[in-house]
Amino acid sequence: MASKPTRRIDYKEVVYSSARWKLLGELREKAMRIMTALESFRLRTLVYGSIARGDVNKNSDIDVFIAEPPSSFLVETALERTRLPGNARLLVQATPNYAMKAYIEIDAKTSVSFPLMRMRRVEREFYKFGGEVNISQLKAGVRMEGVDKRLLLIEPTEKGHVESSIIGREESVAKRLGVSAETVLDRVHALLKRDKVGRTGVFIKKQLSSDETFEMAMKKLADNNPAVRRRMK
Repeated sequence: MASKPTRRIDYKEVVYSSARWKLLGELREKAMRIMTALESFRLRTLVYGSIARGDVNKNSDIDVFIAEPPSSFLVETALERTRLPGNARLLVQATPNYAMKAYIEIDAKTSVSFPLMRMRRVEREFYKFGGEVNISQLKAGVRMEGVDKRLLLIEPTEKGHVESSIIGREESVAKRLGVSAETVLDRVHALLKRDKVGRTGVFIKKQLSSDETFEMAMKKLADNNPAVRRRMK
């Protein structure tokens, strides 16, 4: 079941069980193996979401992201050499105005993604908004505050975290997270809309064939779709 936004303003302290701390350690260890493989090819990575914040559960995904557009060949080579080949490869463009991204699904709950074109500021700040850590921070056990899909600000503590709604205090949360108010308002609007009308679709989602590269597939789409061509400029 999808997480629903909440308007609760009061602060709630959450204390983690030993099982939850163990799960967090296991997920972070797996993320680190993937990030180490990519970093060995000088691909700068981050992991974002609940693994960065610490508020993981049994349904948590491992989402590794490369912020600067890389060569897809390098990414796939790095994963293959570490015996982490993708089970599926997808091109995804959320809206005509958003950058097209490549997704390599390693398993049902683990993926590596990267943009195939430069992202706008609000797109890049999406990851910081949700909480992100780089490989050095991951190794040091750093947990970063960020906002979950319920629109709750997750603030890590020694025992777990404190959570509170960001609705009604978007500007102060933006300053706290070091992102623009536009980014926070964009995410609040998107998640409240999804809660109201149900899960929304994406502009483009295409699974690649075994003989296609991401760059080849994007060019084919651009040749036939003016909106894709405009975003590539």
